[in-house]
Amino acid sequence: MPGAAHRLRALSITVVLLAVLGACSAESPTPSGQLSSTPSPSADASSSPQLPEDGRPLQPIPKVKPSGFSKPPPGTGLMRYERQRLEWKACGHGFSCTTMLVPLDYAVPDGTAITLAVAKRPATSVRKLGSLIINPGGPGGSGVGYVGAFDAAGLERYDIVGWDPRGVGSSTPVTCFGRADMDRYLSMDSSPDDASEWQARIDDQTEFGESCLRRSGALLEHISTTETVRDLDLLRGLVGDSKINYLGSSYGTKIGALYAEMFPQRVGRMVLDGAVDINSKSKIDQIDGFERALHHFAAWCAGDECRLGAQRDDVLAKIKEFLDRLDQQPMEVDGGRTLSQQQGVEAVFFAMYGGMSSWTGLRDALAAAIFDGDAGGMLQLADAADRRNRDGSYGQLMYAFPAIRCLDSQDDSVRAAAKKLAEDTREAPILGRLNGPDLACPLWPVKPAPKQPKVDGDGAPPIVVIGTTGDPATPYEYAKSMADELSSAVLVTFDGEGHLAYGQSRCVKTLVDAYLVRDQVPRDGTRC
Repeated sequence: MPGAAHRLRALSITVVLLAVLGACSAESPTPSGQLSSTPSPSADASSSPQLPEDGRPLQPIPKVKPSGFSKPPPGTGLMRYERQRLEWKACGHGFSCTTMLVPLDYAVPDGTAITLAVAKRPATSVRKLGSLIINPGGPGGSGVGYVGAFDAAGLERYDIVGWDPRGVGSSTPVTCFGRADMDRYLSMDSSPDDASEWQARIDDQTEFGESCLRRSGALLEHISTTETVRDLDLLRGLVGDSKINYLGSSYGTKIGALYAEMFPQRVGRMVLDGAVDINSKSKIDQIDGFERALHHFAAWCAGDECRLGAQRDDVLAKIKEFLDRLDQQPMEVDGGRTLSQQQGVEAVFFAMYGGMSSWTGLRDALAAAIFDGDAGGMLQLADAADRRNRDGSYGQLMYAFPAIRCLDSQDDSVRAAAKKLAEDTREAPILGRLNGPDLACPLWPVKPAPKQPKVDGDGAPPIVVIGTTGDPATPYEYAKSMADELSSAVLVTFDGEGHLAYGQSRCVKTLVDAYLVRDQVPRDGTRC
């Protein structure tokens, strides 16, 4: 199964994180100051896995209709969708909600439609500027939920509008495993050490993909980012705006940048916070961002009377020792559950998103598990990463995320994933191996969508791209690259830790709000 970074890639989870955290022998450092990546004792160096040949294990598309499949609106062609009227209804807290129909397949606009959920926080100023459409990332994050969490102070002239993209949340959703199967799937060994463990991961990942296909059918063929961008343009027109004003976070920056590529003349004001590697040109991988963040955490912990160690490398060694030990000795937790190695790794990844605001909670959870035998805090973090609710159910993002990512991805080789794991292990000696091979897309049962075009947004007005220097999930280098590649972009840098800047930096928010409200474009290279 994919490791934590593979499941959480480019995911915006700051709001959830803040709510959650409101909670052998040590390896010796190598001469380079990095920790050894020696496999756990269970490794069998003489046992080589027999990896499948390249090519996804494609399966026939079953004729199932997930919730939200519908007849198209009256009329013919795409005009039938452009002419539909949104019927807004009060849905609590002063918000309004509605649904819109979009074609399942844009090449067949007179065929099946699917339903998208939309929410709005109405403008409170009489001098309205139209709508600001927002997206929280993912892929798979709920824009409907984001409307309630978004800090709209200073943006009262806008209707704040969010939508659940196709395949997501309250829109026509991807559906996969049930509770028991998800529990098993998300506690699998995160670092296969021998042929049998590799095969178990391959089998389990294949079974997960097949479960999504059985329950979601043709929807899995039509949840690409390109199709979501076309939905977004429909939404722009249906809310009455000739040009889009948009703020996208994390994966939401991919949606925004691709919109600027496909519809540059329809871009109004656009902000992209926590930029992704839009054209895959960056020389740094996401795992490097998480490893870098872990080093920053360890240095902070060592300077704060940390039980994990008096020096940064001592802290890192203690964390690595703990995670390695979980491979063979999962920890029992009250309530009859256990903390597996996979879940321990996920807990660490998850805490990195929140930056310094989450570090105290991670420090305490690690110390309790390592020294007191209490892994409850680590399991709580892992459950938050996995969107596991108290009743044992799982958030829909856990299904939407791999389904959207793998439709966009061209990856079709388990052998390439194994080679990439070796590279990650060298580049990120602690988290690279423990994160495991990214097998989701090579074993996905649906063929990829057409490869997306090179994105430069030529012809769009100024676009504000924001990067955070200590961002683990979307490393700062991605923002620099996106700002270089989008022809009209200006780069704003936040010198800080954690994922995203707009919600944690008053300086960044002030700059962004001035741009959105008064069209004051920040100077390229501005730092906060």
